[in-house]
Amino acid sequence: MRKLPIYLLLTLLIPFGTASAANCESTACIDVYTQDGQIIIEGKKGSGPKVKPRVAKPPTPKVIPPKPIFPELIPRPTATPKPTPKRTYKPRAKSTVKPSLKPSLKPKVSSSVSLNDRLIKLLPTGGIAYQPEAEPLVNVPIFFWSDLPTQFATRVTVVGEVVDVLLRPGFVWSFGDGTFLSTTDPGGPYPNGKIKHTYKNPGIYPIILVQSWNGHWTHNGTTRAITGTIKTTVFAVVTVVIAPTRFMF
Repeated sequence: MRKLPIYLLLTLLIPFGTASAANCESTACIDVYTQDGQIIIEGKKGSGPKVKPRVAKPPTPKVIPPKPIFPELIPRPTATPKPTPKRTYKPRAKSTVKPSLKPSLKPKVSSSVSLNDRLIKLLPTGGIAYQPEAEPLVNVPIFFWSDLPTQFATRVTVVGEVVDVLLRPGFVWSFGDGTFLSTTDPGGPYPNGKIKHTYKNPGIYPIILVQSWNGHWTHNGTTRAITGTIKTTVFAVVTVVIAPTRFMF
């Protein structure tokens, strides 16, 4: 058995599709998960450090004096001799001001500004329907179905990023007589419905249906699974009777 290199093992252990907080300073970090029976879409996008634009100063125009027409007529200024100042020597006084080691002006540092957005999406809910509705009989199939849609698709925009969400429901039926059925088919009425159950004894049976949503979300061409599962439970009651017996003479 060949041993994998250490760098390959580290690569396999690192989860894909994760983004560090540092990457959110310049790019967008999107996360889709479920909480309290709701689907939550969060986005975080940093704008990076603020940089003040440099404003270029316009160049100072040079003023060129006009040339005289007759330069020989303009009187030339005569230079006057400057008096020579006398040098006096004075002892230097000791300075009492200590030089400051800290700069007086502190550079202003502007922190990066991040954009955060959070959207909450409510998923549709469905109830239980069955056929025949009035006094179904023993040993006769009863057709069950849920009026929940077969999928939930939505497109949202958070922090300027487009996110596509797609969810599909799953169903777990409990028919009240100890029989269970797990399926992704919502069922339907007679005669095309695929979820049907036959009771062998008359009685009142509680029907329990657990609906669970699972799916994925897509951002920038990358698809990831949604963390968590949304489950809803609905109830119904079916009363099964025996057909009356009549004697014909």
